[in-house]
Amino acid sequence: MLKKSSLVLWGAALFIAWNGLLLLFLWSRPPSSSSSSSSSSSSSSERLTADVIRLAQDAETELEKQKALLHQIHRYRQFWGGNRRHRQSRPVTLQHPTALLPVVPQPPPSSPPNVPIIPVLVLACDRSTVRRCLDRLLRYRPSAQRFPVIVSQDCGHRETAGVIASYGDAVSHIRQPDLSEIPVPSEHRKFQGYYKIARHYRWALSQIFRLRRYRAAIVVEDDLEIAPDFFEYFQAAFPLLLNDRTLWCVSAWNDNGKEQMIDPNQAHLLYRTDFFPGLGWLLLAELWDELEPKWPKAFWDDWMRQPEQRRDRSCVRPEISRTVTFGRKGVSHGQFFDQYLKFIKLNDRFVPFTQLDLSYLQKEQYERFFLSQVYNAPEIKVEELQNNRRKELGTVRLQYSGRDSFKAFAKALGLMDDLKSGVPRAGYRGIVSFVYRGRRVYLAPPAGWTGYDPSWS
Repeated sequence: MLKKSSLVLWGAALFIAWNGLLLLFLWSRPPSSSSSSSSSSSSSSERLTADVIRLAQDAETELEKQKALLHQIHRYRQFWGGNRRHRQSRPVTLQHPTALLPVVPQPPPSSPPNVPIIPVLVLACDRSTVRRCLDRLLRYRPSAQRFPVIVSQDCGHRETAGVIASYGDAVSHIRQPDLSEIPVPSEHRKFQGYYKIARHYRWALSQIFRLRRYRAAIVVEDDLEIAPDFFEYFQAAFPLLLNDRTLWCVSAWNDNGKEQMIDPNQAHLLYRTDFFPGLGWLLLAELWDELEPKWPKAFWDDWMRQPEQRRDRSCVRPEISRTVTFGRKGVSHGQFFDQYLKFIKLNDRFVPFTQLDLSYLQKEQYERFFLSQVYNAPEIKVEELQNNRRKELGTVRLQYSGRDSFKAFAKALGLMDDLKSGVPRAGYRGIVSFVYRGRRVYLAPPAGWTGYDPSWS
């Protein structure tokens, strides 16, 4: 943000300085050395008038140039943030590996888009390492006005509160007022933390949508680190969420986004998924209107994955995650962290998503091309895949027939094998897309798929 402001100030200073020099030149111009004769005086006066007119014309031309320069600075200021390495990286390859649709670059708008204010809600508790999360958010956000950072703290942890306060006006610090213990069933005593998290989420989201009345919000937790194009991604996906009612969230997370299971050359690739990923996600105020009255007492994320809440809606998720978690310690006691989460690849290339055509993610278009790509891929056996046979086939499909075969294939290939209400992580219509030994693989049900079976959980 500081870099952007300094560039705009530089342009304004250049504009003022140039015109100041022109005025100084005119005012300080020495008088003509003409004789006292009327003809000489008249000739000198005419020459001076001509000079003034010429200088005025030159000044007008230069003013137009400076005006165009300032307009250009204003027009592209949103692309000047971030670090120099990303601005000087190679152009993004815009060929879609799964042939959903060709990705068409869009020209920059003639003026900055009229985008709404979307706050980033950071849920914090007792991790003083929230600084790592906040530093990245403040470093990469393109505008403090469009993306205010609001930190909601539970737990009343003094050290963490001090870290948040050290950012001054750069962030807004709100505190969950109810820190009391929550009565829980005896069999859930060890899960008290999950009850407090659900209570905190409900209070914090109500502050965002009820008290402050924002149109949408990006939710992150205090143990997440973001990618350079985190804000660009959500800004581009926001219109999809507004216009496609078969979507209910946009997530920065790929559950199977380990480095060896993604295509590093396809940082622009996005998917639809029936699995609620969380871990950096965008929702609209209308969704909170729907969820708040029935918000659960605990385990809010698994509750979101139930069919009663999902209602056959999907989320958008990336090929390469735009968040990673560094919070091994927490109420989950590091569940999945050592086996999966610490290996998730964080995207390190800036993708100008707002210049790309993302219409291929609309439900009808997506299913037409994605399902065709999946079921036209040749089917192979898991042993052939593991032994890297039939490499000439390129993209391939591995077909599972039920819960047990899915879990067996997922374990054998290094995918997350748990199912929530029958939905596989990162799956769409039961299909999980990933990379195995350098080639695209679809782990898919038979073509006649009719829906998820919650008993698979």
